[in-house]
Amino acid sequence: MRAINLLPRDDSRRGRQKPQWVVLVPVVIAVLMSALLSVLFLSASGKVKDRQAQLATLNDELAAIPTPDASKVRTQNALAADKLARVKALNVALSRRVAWDRIFRELSLVLPDDVWLATLSAKAPVSSSVATATTGLPGTAVAATEFTLDGYTYSHAAVARLLSRLAVVPDLVNVQLQQSTLTKVGNAQVVHFVIAADIRNPGGGS
Repeated sequence: MRAINLLPRDDSRRGRQKPQWVVLVPVVIAVLMSALLSVLFLSASGKVKDRQAQLATLNDELAAIPTPDASKVRTQNALAADKLARVKALNVALSRRVAWDRIFRELSLVLPDDVWLATLSAKAPVSSSVATATTGLPGTAVAATEFTLDGYTYSHAAVARLLSRLAVVPDLVNVQLQQSTLTKVGNAQVVHFVIAADIRNPGGGS
């Protein structure tokens, strides 16, 4: 015959073990999370302290740099502005300078052998800003230079030839005959002429 155990099973032990695991697992997880958070907090706190120390060091270095004197800075700025103004004024003056040596050389090359000059007058150009300051009237262009030739030759044809040669001089514009009359110089019959022209605006176009 098969033996049958009629006694009730003892499940109280198994029931006590199950609640213990249910309680222990959350506690262990909570402890581990707390430890992890503590480690992260300590690490972040250390980094913040390092950055604060670096910032304090940089602030000390910045404070140690001497502050420039405001009066010296203003003086240096004023000197720089004055130098810039002088350079600009020099460039303007050079751009409007008349190369008289070149003009006279060009004139000597085109002057015919049968023409001689009694007088030659020339006036340097005056800029519109200067003209405005002296006359009080606004100007928009550089005033033309008066260039006058007063001389003699033997014929009106020679005067016409001189006019045609002066017209090809690059620095002369508006070449015009002001006077051409027969006259006597000693016993010789000659032609007295007056020719006027303008100097081309220095730095300007044709």
